[in-house]
Amino acid sequence: MKKHSSRIRDEIAKLQEQLKTAETREAERIGRIALKAGLGEIETDENELQAAFEDLAQRFRRGEVVPTEGNGANEHSRKGAQTTPVASGPAASGDNEA
Repeated sequence: MKKHSSRIRDEIAKLQEQLKTAETREAERIGRIALKAGLGEIETDENELQAAFEDLAQRFRRGEVVPTEGNGANEHSRKGAQTTPVASGPAASGDNEA
């Protein structure tokens, strides 16, 4: 049985709304985590920040996990994962304003 184009459009509209809701939920989650990490206080170019997030996403996709502070800091959330050093200090901020 073939669907009418109007029914397909309705399904597409529902899926677009579901996508929008899912993206909003994900953005709020990532935003809360970023604020807890102190990123809200850093003044940097949006493109630089996006590039840093893309790098971080690639590291997680490859299974490279950086230990967190606190309990279990010496354990990784993924067994056998290798850590990648995270730069800190003024040079790591990416803020090149003089």
